[in-house]
Amino acid sequence: MFDNFLTWDIAPEILSSLIAMLIIAIFYIVLGILARRHDPLKKPKGLLLIGEILVGFFDHLVEDLMGKRFEGMGGFVMAIASYLFIAFIFSLTGLPSPITYLAVPLSLALVTFVMIHATSVRFTKWKYFKRYIDPIPVFLPINLLSMWAPLLSLTLRLFGNALAGWVIMTLVYTAFNSIEALTISAVAGSGFSLIAPIGTPILHAYFDFFSGLIQTTVFIFLTMIYIAQEAPEDEIAEITLKGGR
Repeated sequence: MFDNFLTWDIAPEILSSLIAMLIIAIFYIVLGILARRHDPLKKPKGLLLIGEILVGFFDHLVEDLMGKRFEGMGGFVMAIASYLFIAFIFSLTGLPSPITYLAVPLSLALVTFVMIHATSVRFTKWKYFKRYIDPIPVFLPINLLSMWAPLLSLTLRLFGNALAGWVIMTLVYTAFNSIEALTISAVAGSGFSLIAPIGTPILHAYFDFFSGLIQTTVFIFLTMIYIAQEAPEDEIAEITLKGGR
């Protein structure tokens, strides 16, 4: 059984995803330990200061975009954003980005999808099912199909952008290697790539870092908007929550 585990074929993207999650887990565990030991009367420094800035930023972002009724979701949004950004820039390590594996963006979008419908059930209770026969019952098949739109949109947006960047970088490296094979390597006989490290850093900065930052921002903003729009207006929501208690 142990031998089978050692020979288990795992996709490189899944390995990258596990490493990314391990990095995030270690970071937040260390941050939690530092927070417990920190004197609240003293100003935070170093890693603790970074953590406080991140927590404050995402808490304010959730409150501004989703409203006070969703306070407490800052940690959820921060966790999604942390994983997404690290996953996008992970290709800088030489390992493939987890986002280029369709199951990863699908899993992230599925989390948002579940949160959307859980929020709707939380506020509307049994009236949740009425949405599928509005405005008339004949619209049931159309409403059942349209409910999957956010899941497909979020999944394909992440996967498409990550895959496009990977394809372009692969073509660029192939082109540089071909040029080098015909020129520099033919003369010097070097087995190392001399051109690629000069021409690719700018492209990596865009497709891995800048594009990753943009896609992370877009994903978390859409996630918050999709979830927030399932809740009624503030006044109605307050009455509903009080009645549920």
